[in-house]
Amino acid sequence: MHSIIETSQTKIHSQGTIQVLFEKDDFSLSISENTSKKTEAIDTELHKNIIHFYFCVEGSAVFAFGPHYSREITNQKNYFFYNPEKNLTCQIQLAPRTKMVMMAISLESMHKLFVNDVLPFLKAENVNQKFYDEREIPPHLLLVLNQLFNTQLSESASRLFYHGKAYEILSLYFSERKPNTENCPFLNDQETVRKIKHAKEHLLKNAEAPPNLKELAKFAGLNEYQLKAGFKEIYGNSVFGYLLDHKLDHARVLLDTKKHKVNEVAYQLGYTNPSHFIAAFKKKFGMTPKKYLMGKN
Repeated sequence: MHSIIETSQTKIHSQGTIQVLFEKDDFSLSISENTSKKTEAIDTELHKNIIHFYFCVEGSAVFAFGPHYSREITNQKNYFFYNPEKNLTCQIQLAPRTKMVMMAISLESMHKLFVNDVLPFLKAENVNQKFYDEREIPPHLLLVLNQLFNTQLSESASRLFYHGKAYEILSLYFSERKPNTENCPFLNDQETVRKIKHAKEHLLKNAEAPPNLKELAKFAGLNEYQLKAGFKEIYGNSVFGYLLDHKLDHARVLLDTKKHKVNEVAYQLGYTNPSHFIAAFKKKFGMTPKKYLMGKN
């Protein structure tokens, strides 16, 4: 097994602990949580020909690659590492109140899973190239990652649950929708794509009091038709349908923490009437927030 975790279910390092949730052949899923008030250090190794994923669910961490080079991963960001040249010794320094999800899979196994998909690092001409990616964790993936810390099941049920979650995380990571520029002529222009993505970021930043369509289009430097058509093609949803999905996914993340009442979550999301939030939540997830919380207990 060539992953960050070698054998046992829980591996204790000098100052930190990694808990293995799922491990099969050359595919593993693990978590680490620093509940202390001090930074915890975990010494590990990134093996060559193994693809490594790190998801910072809460807090922050520093990846120290020797005395002269380090990278920080911040709250709700993730790193993707692939280095076919050599093994890399690394110390992961978890800040207080940090939750980290770690996944490792061999290049060979990745090939088998994505046999019909052309991922850049899976192409024959790229096999010997190093790949590194940093991106924000989208709400739907963050929801799944949080479940790894909050779900309590029997030992036999846990094995099946975490097995499924490992594949779910992998599929969600590579499921980012790509725009169909042939069907949407506006998206042939990369500047238009950039403006639509900028509009999306502005929309989410002001989710509690969002701009209307006219205001958002003016902010992005587009007309309303360009914004609506391009948004639908890139994100597969209308502008405000996308915003609603984002808010409801975030609502589930908040409820999963068990720190907020239903009304509190509604107000945090910008609802003035909690009953409207409850109705929207039920329409999307098939149950009320209260029943969802009851199912977590």
